[in-house]
Amino acid sequence: MDEQDPRPTEHTPEVPAEATPDVNPEVNPARFGAPLPPPAWSSATPPVPPRRRGPRLLAVGTALAAVAGAAGAGFLLGHLDDHGHPAAGGPPSSYAGQVPNGQRFGEAPFGGTPFTGPGGRGTPFDSASRGTPATDSQLTGLVRIASTLKYQGGRAAGTGMILTSTGEVVTNHHVVEGSTKLQVTVMSTGQTYTATVVGTDAKDDVAVLQLENASGLQTVTPDTDGVSVGDAVTAVGDAGGSTSTFSAAAGDVLATGQNITTSSELGRGGEKLRGLIKISSDVISGDSGGATYDDGGEVVGMTTAASTGSNDVVGFAIPIAKVTRIAGELENGTENARYDYGSPAFLGLGLGGSSTRVGVVYPRTPAARVGITAGDTITRVGATTVRTATQLRDAITTYSPGDRVRVSWTDRNGTSHIASVTLMSGPVA
Repeated sequence: MDEQDPRPTEHTPEVPAEATPDVNPEVNPARFGAPLPPPAWSSATPPVPPRRRGPRLLAVGTALAAVAGAAGAGFLLGHLDDHGHPAAGGPPSSYAGQVPNGQRFGEAPFGGTPFTGPGGRGTPFDSASRGTPATDSQLTGLVRIASTLKYQGGRAAGTGMILTSTGEVVTNHHVVEGSTKLQVTVMSTGQTYTATVVGTDAKDDVAVLQLENASGLQTVTPDTDGVSVGDAVTAVGDAGGSTSTFSAAAGDVLATGQNITTSSELGRGGEKLRGLIKISSDVISGDSGGATYDDGGEVVGMTTAASTGSNDVVGFAIPIAKVTRIAGELENGTENARYDYGSPAFLGLGLGGSSTRVGVVYPRTPAARVGITAGDTITRVGATTVRTATQLRDAITTYSPGDRVRVSWTDRNGTSHIASVTLMSGPVA
């Protein structure tokens, strides 16, 4: 019987720096954490069950993660599609080269994974019982952010605030995380712009976008006096993912200087958000990145999270002074270990766990072009040996899109391979 050639197989195909990936429907999602199919109800008129209360914390926006704090534990609400329903599809458990700090919020990055609800599968929340339609003055300076999530097979929507007349927009990091394309609609005019991500601060959950060819835009008015317990506030945003209007939820300031910790529905640890304003407004999915106004119409905070108890919803907002400070630094390109700029390098594969075993390979990406397939194990990136998912992600993040690097892997038959690949631009990390 012939013996297997132990020498590495050399591949030298040229990989384009840009590619349009698809979801591979043949990958077993249970085994590899690959993209899931759309929920069975994801049609033009899916059922909308009554809103369900429970002892859980939510971060309101286009994200799936959880907040654990004094009130308990729960989850950040998931990405809504353009009809107000959870975005179809779910990503692999981690993206090699997409999430530099590792997968912080469980089995999926923000977005893409359907909500869990009464039926245990992708049930959307009923936004009809929440708040009242926003007034014209409340819509001034607010935008709807629609994200395309190619690698998750879905779309998402959230809220943002215009800071400059030339189109600088601030929102939550979790609103844009995982996105590959952003369309932003100014709610007061209906004008839609393509947007790019200037920079992000994942630790503080802040992101800055720039609208292309924008001018003469009306901005929000930040408060300069701060808030006190008992002050009246109103949270305004894309609650429920409406495509035509925003809603407003009145409440009061319950506390300031609040700290919460995000975690996934699966119970994994997450990030700490500090110094938040706690409000009684009924904030829900889609509100993330929106405005929390005082009774004078000035923005006192950026709505970010909410906790639900058996009867009441409690919201959290990042103080506007902190938001504008971070936004200004991101816009100016300030060097800070917390800040990320531009698009990350992307190899084009997802991992099924903590090892470097490949769970899914996206078509027309560098990994796919050189023949890496599900079940293979990545062993080396450039001069760096990798044995864990974290090591692989860290190795990829030392490169930029367009960089050429040698990648080594072992296939499921034990044969070693080496290939030179040109890394492409990945989703927002």
